Amino acid sequence: MTMTEKHCGTCALFGSAEAAKSTCVRCLNGNAHEEWRPTKSANDTQVAGDHYKSKAIQPWDYIVSNELGYLEGNVVKYVSRWKDKGGIDDLRKARHYLDKLIEVNTPK
Repeated sequence: MTMTEKHCGTCALFGSAEAAKSTCVRCLNGNAHEEWRPTKSANDTQVAGDHYKSKAIQPWDYIVSNELGYLEGNVVKYVSRWKDKGGIDDLRKARHYLDKLIEVNTPK
């Protein structure tokens, strides 16, 4: 979602066409809207370690930019970090997600 998208049917703030059929909580409560802006990028902070910070492209940026699903995203995540975090266990996790991806995409 970009900052220019709208969602509320009353004030047109933060919404999709479907959401525009309803009224946002702020309008219901009579609160003035403030446009949300992050103070810094989520890439500037990493919770529990630094195994992604050294990457030229953060795995989640790659995943989002390429519109990968949950299973594909986890394959990318584990393959990206295996040398810096979980070792062979991360490769096994990636293989597990890849096995599931193959399973759900194999015609029956």
